[in-house]
This record gives sequence, structure tokens and C-alpha cells, in this order.
Amino acid sequence: MSRAHAPLRRLVRRLRTSERGTAFIEFAFTAPVFLLVLLGIFDYCWQMYAQQVLQGVVAKAGRDATLEGFAADQSALDARVEAQVQKVFASATVTFNRRVFDDYSDIRPLRWVDSNGNGIQDPSPDDCWEDGGRQGNGGADDVVQYTVSMRFDRVLPVWRMLGQPQHTTLSSTTLLRNQPFAAGGEVEPEICG
Repeated sequence: MSRAHAPLRRLVRRLRTSERGTAFIEFAFTAPVFLLVLLGIFDYCWQMYAQQVLQGVVAKAGRDATLEGFAADQSALDARVEAQVQKVFASATVTFNRRVFDDYSDIRPLRWVDSNGNGIQDPSPDDCWEDGGRQGNGGADDVVQYTVSMRFDRVLPVWRMLGQPQHTTLSSTTLLRNQPFAAGGEVEPEICG
């Protein structure tokens, strides 16, 4: 048994007494941590780029959404946003949400109302969200909160190595007032049950 370990002992003894051996051992200990940090920085930069792409597309779409041409049908605008996002992030899943308010001052923080008192956010009509607005694109002079979310897989396996999910979700929101293209009406906010 000692004969089998003899070459290993000689190697360790040689590395311990050699400066190059010490540098090799130090590199062996620090290289994985350095590479993990470096991959994390690259992944974080990629996510920042994704956020900037999303914000630019949402800002442009938000401005276009306030014009009369998109008032009746927002699906063409949503398709254009999704196409722009997927030019850069081909596998991204893009979702849209529009909330309409009568005025900027009517916007309140989103509040969940647990109508059935079970403490769980049920998808049923019993539970709902209140923020002073309602779903949709509204009419003339209404304020629209346009939110786009994209879910995509990260390009580097850093998060998987740390036990985290490989996908992430980014969102971007813009608030704009519709143009006075027609007679506007009062926005009746959604009120929970």
C-alpha cells in the first residue's frame, strides 16, 4: 500500500518545496472561484442587455399604443413587440398586461383582495387585484400602464451550478396618456367583490 502512494508523496513533496509548485496549487484553488465569478459577470451583463432591449421596445410600443391607429386592436402592436424581443432572444416567452386609469393620480399600488379569506391567491373570481384601474387600453385621454414581461433561459450555466433555475423573467412598464382621438369617458375601476 505504501508503494502505491509513493509516487504521489514524491509529487506532493516536490510541489511543496518548489515555488512553481506553490503557484500551481494556489491557481488550482482559486481558478474555479475566479471562473465562476467571471461567468456570473458575463451572465449579469447579458441580463442587463436583455433589460435594455425590453425597455426600448416597450417605450416605442407605449408611444405607438397611444395613437388612434392602435386604439381598437392592440394585438398587432403586441405581435410587433414580441417579434422585436425575439430577434435578440429567440426563445423568450413574452406576455403583456394593460391597465387603464382615468388620470395619473388615480394609480394606486396594486392591492390583492382575498375575498374568500383563505389566504391564497385564487385564480377564481372571488380573489382579485385593485389598483384604481381596469384591464384594457381605454379611450381618449386615458392613462395606460403597459407592462411587458419576457421569460428566457440564461445563456451560461452559472445559476444551475448554484442550484438556481436556469430561466429568468424581466419586466418593463411604461405609463402614457392616450391621444384625444375621440370622446373619452370615465374609467370605472375594477372593484373587488
